[in-house]
Amino acid sequence: MTSSTHQPSPSLPRSQLLCCFLAVLTLPVSGGRCLSEQQHSWIFNTSTTAILVFGDSTVDPGNNNFIPTVFRSNFPPYGRDFLNHEPTGRFTNGRLATDYIASYAGIKELIPPYLDPNLEMKDLLTGVSFASAGSGFDPLTPAISNVIPVRKQLDYLKEYKKRVELGIGKDRAEAHMKKAAFVVSAGTNDFVLNYFLLPFRRQIYSVSSYQRFVIQLLMDFLQGLWEEGGRRIAVVGLPPIGCLPIVITLNLDKTTLPRGCVESYSAAARGFNQILRMELKSMQSKI
Repeated sequence: MTSSTHQPSPSLPRSQLLCCFLAVLTLPVSGGRCLSEQQHSWIFNTSTTAILVFGDSTVDPGNNNFIPTVFRSNFPPYGRDFLNHEPTGRFTNGRLATDYIASYAGIKELIPPYLDPNLEMKDLLTGVSFASAGSGFDPLTPAISNVIPVRKQLDYLKEYKKRVELGIGKDRAEAHMKKAAFVVSAGTNDFVLNYFLLPFRRQIYSVSSYQRFVIQLLMDFLQGLWEEGGRRIAVVGLPPIGCLPIVITLNLDKTTLPRGCVESYSAAARGFNQILRMELKSMQSKI
C-alpha cells in the first residue's frame, strides 16, 4: 500500500472519500460493498469517540517496534512521504488508510500503536491500533514471524479497557466502547505466507476448508469484540493477493504473462470474501 501525508483534494467530499476507502478496504458488518451515506455515518460520525484497530501490516502503525521480531519497517525507505520523512513502523511510505479515516472522521490525524509506552489518556480515548505486521487469524501465522497474534490483540483490548476505566470511570468507559469504531484488517498473511508459501496447512486443508477455518477464527474474534463492548465494527476483506509483488516474484513460473498476477491466489481471496459476506450477514441477524 502506498499513501502520502498530503491532504486529499478538498473537492472530494468527506462522505465520498470514506466510501472509497471502505469500498476498497472493508466488508462492514452490514454486509459489504460501498457503505451508504447512512451506513458510514453510523460507523464513523460525530458521536464516534475513538477508532480501535486490529490486524496486520495494513493497519500496524508501529507495534512491532516494541516486540522482538525482525518483521519491522522503522527504517528507510519506509516513511519517505511521512512527516519529516520519519519511518514510524508503518509498512508504507506515508500514512495508513486507518490514519486517513481517523482524520476525515474528525477524531485525530494519526492512530498510534498501543504498545507505545509514551501514550497518554487522551491518546487512548481517541483510539489506538493493536495490529501487528505479519499477524493473522490462524495462530500459526504470527508464530512464523514472532509477532502479536490476533487473539493476543483482543487481550490488549481488555487491558486497554481497564486503563480507560481507571482514567474516566467504569460507566463512561462502557459508553466509550459502544461509541468507538472497530476496524479489523487481517487474513492476507494466513493465505500468502502460511497456506501457499509453507507446506504445513496445505497438508491438512484444501483451499476451501482453510477458508472456512480462517473465517471461523475471524468470527470468533468478532464475537470477542462484541463481548468487550464493540458495536460499530468494520471488517476488511482480502485484496487480490495474487497481484502482490512478493506473490508474483515467487511464482514467475505460474503466470502466463511476464510478472502477471497469480490467479489461484486471487481466486482463494475472492472465495474467502464471498463466504465472509454471508457469515457477517448471518452474524448481524443474530446480534
